[in-house]
Amino acid sequence: MRTRITTLFMVALATLPLCIMGQDKTVRLKVIETSDVHGHFFPFDFIKQKPLDGTLARVNTYVNKEREEYGERLVLIDNGDILQGQPTCYWSNFVMTADENIAASLINYMHYDAETVGNHDIEPGHAVYDKWIREVKCPVLGANIVDKNSKKPYVKPYALLERDGVKIAILGMITPTIPCWLSEDIYEGLEFQEMVSCAKHWVKKIKDEEHPDLIFGLFHSGISGGITMPNGVEEDATGRVAREVPGFDAIFFGHDHKVHNEFITNSEGRRVLCIDPSCYAKNVAETSIELVYKNGKIVEKKIDGKIVDVRNLHVDEQMVACFQKQIDGIKSYVGKKVGTFQTTVSTRDSYFGNSAFTDFIQNLQLQITKADISFNAPLSFDARIEKGDITVADMFKLYRFENKLYVLSMTGKEIRNHLEMSYDLWANTMTSADDHLLLLNQYAKGDQQRMGFKNFTFNFDSATGIDYEVDVTKPDGSKVRILRLSNGEPFDENKYYKVAMNSYRACGGGDLLTHGAGIPKDSLNNRIVYQSELDLRHYLMKEIERQGIVDPKPNHNWKFVPEQWTVPAAKRDRELLFQTSDNKLMTRI
Repeated sequence: MRTRITTLFMVALATLPLCIMGQDKTVRLKVIETSDVHGHFFPFDFIKQKPLDGTLARVNTYVNKEREEYGERLVLIDNGDILQGQPTCYWSNFVMTADENIAASLINYMHYDAETVGNHDIEPGHAVYDKWIREVKCPVLGANIVDKNSKKPYVKPYALLERDGVKIAILGMITPTIPCWLSEDIYEGLEFQEMVSCAKHWVKKIKDEEHPDLIFGLFHSGISGGITMPNGVEEDATGRVAREVPGFDAIFFGHDHKVHNEFITNSEGRRVLCIDPSCYAKNVAETSIELVYKNGKIVEKKIDGKIVDVRNLHVDEQMVACFQKQIDGIKSYVGKKVGTFQTTVSTRDSYFGNSAFTDFIQNLQLQITKADISFNAPLSFDARIEKGDITVADMFKLYRFENKLYVLSMTGKEIRNHLEMSYDLWANTMTSADDHLLLLNQYAKGDQQRMGFKNFTFNFDSATGIDYEVDVTKPDGSKVRILRLSNGEPFDENKYYKVAMNSYRACGGGDLLTHGAGIPKDSLNNRIVYQSELDLRHYLMKEIERQGIVDPKPNHNWKFVPEQWTVPAAKRDRELLFQTSDNKLMTRI
């Protein structure tokens, strides 16, 4: 009798659909990535004091809508550079330090599943990012951020998620060229490994030990290009990892502030989706995944990516209300009066010659440090401070980043070569009066960092403390002619001078000191004669408070020549870059 019952049961079981037994099924997942948010949390620009498009308050509206359909099958990830950008971050990082970092609070509120560390998350220093890492509830990833002593990852190398029976591994990495931008005290005890070899190690380990159905990369590193260090370490290595490290199904990346959505074929002939939403929470990178299982094994993977523009979505008012206390605190902080400007200043002037905006910073750097010469570049493409009362918000226009103030010892020849490289990045070589003065590129007009220039404007260093001309008819490397020190003394290429600059430049950022001036990277520390304790914006603010009323003026210590060519060319290029008919004019670049 027992044998007959058992037989009947087995027959009945055999007639059940295989999907009921869990052998055959199709699972659909969705992954949403944000990257390079840079403090764009709420729909208000605390610097410009006006509404802001994009922001996490709109991203969350989109995420909530998708969660209604996908539930736990939606994975939300962020790719770092969340701790610097808007005053929101500075207020949380350095003013309200006893409270939970607002970036951690938002990650937790939105229920992110994984987070990577970006270079701008390292820049605020150990005290800030170590606290933030502790406060974030989801895994914070960085397989190639390694403790110098233990040689183990400083944060989790990868995260494991399970969604509807699908096992997902997410490997996080950061761009390893941090030492090119930041002083070692900021990342004391840490080192940053090259990405390709690091990925090979961890992908093998993940495959051997975890046996996931999907492997994702979450990399704070651009697709290609950027800095290459003398040891071959690359800033933007996502493309190389995709090609050379088999195993990834998709790589979510960022850092370069550009939209990407493409497949790269790896060394085994498999296609890997590489997707990047760009910056400031204006877009999200979205990936739809369909997995087909037969007899419990994946027999088909369909992966598609798209970039979703969230700028015009409704704001998540419930989210904003939850953070209203912090928003009010930030508004109060940035509304504090610092001093009074008697003159309106703009970075627009900085590209065509001396500007009151740039030279005001230059002069304060000399005043604070007592250096002989100062270097400075426009850190914002198009910043403007109106005459009248100046607030803390205006200080973020005046100085965008939390760089420190340094003084380096440099020879006159090194100073000239530094400027040669700067102007080669910045100025065109004119062969006729009809040429552009500036080195422009039509393909960069939508680039959030280049804005129509061929190169990054934050590397366009000019100098104060010397009088010089930039002859744009001369070839690269021969444009700069230094006439004298601005105090009337002769300029000596063999003499050492004290040169003030920000910490980004002093640590080798932009390669102007290394490739331009020719100072080896490992010699830069020996050249430092002064290093400020706090960020440069703090000292600029204190100096304005001390003076009370200031009247910024251009120094008139340098110019582009020959002026019969450069003056009309400057007028034409200014129209191309800044007139209201930008879109029509930029097509001529």
